[in-house]
Amino acid sequence: MIYLDLFLSFLQIGCFSFGGGYAAMPLIQEQVVTMHQWLSMDTFTDLVTIAEMTPGPIAVNAATFVGNQMAGIPGAVTATLGCILPSCIFVTLLAWIYTRYKNLSVLKGTLSSLRPAVVAMIAKAGVTILISAFFLNGIISFGAGNLQVRMVVYFVIALVLLRKLKWNPILVMVLCGVFEVLCEFIP
Repeated sequence: MIYLDLFLSFLQIGCFSFGGGYAAMPLIQEQVVTMHQWLSMDTFTDLVTIAEMTPGPIAVNAATFVGNQMAGIPGAVTATLGCILPSCIFVTLLAWIYTRYKNLSVLKGTLSSLRPAVVAMIAKAGVTILISAFFLNGIISFGAGNLQVRMVVYFVIALVLLRKLKWNPILVMVLCGVFEVLCEFIP
């Protein structure tokens, strides 16, 4: 039964995650954390980090991780197939339709109308991840010890290094990881 649940959950994610992996994060969170409770919010945040750091699409990496956590390698294969199947079918059909009808204004309008929805989904994923990184309980509350100041400092420094100084994102991620390890050893 877990294999069917994994396949159907990630099939839904694969069907409705327009705009790539970041846009899929709210859908993955809904299925994995809220609906099925396969992962806690803390583990989901770790999943996002791992999925971003490993090569390949974020949604596929997330499907593989969750499937492996729930049912080992067969679960990873099942969840990954559920995630990529809609894309394979959709891209094949879209390529055929696009090559045949690429000059129709209806097709151009449909594609451009998806952009605002994709931006909103990416923004929601980013805000959700920031909240879970900045606040211990995942809820915006400035109570005693709930705000993780060190994470806020990492975010601000990383933002400056990436946007203003144009540093390599991989280098910035490695530096943040190294500083966090060093902070764990410093009393």
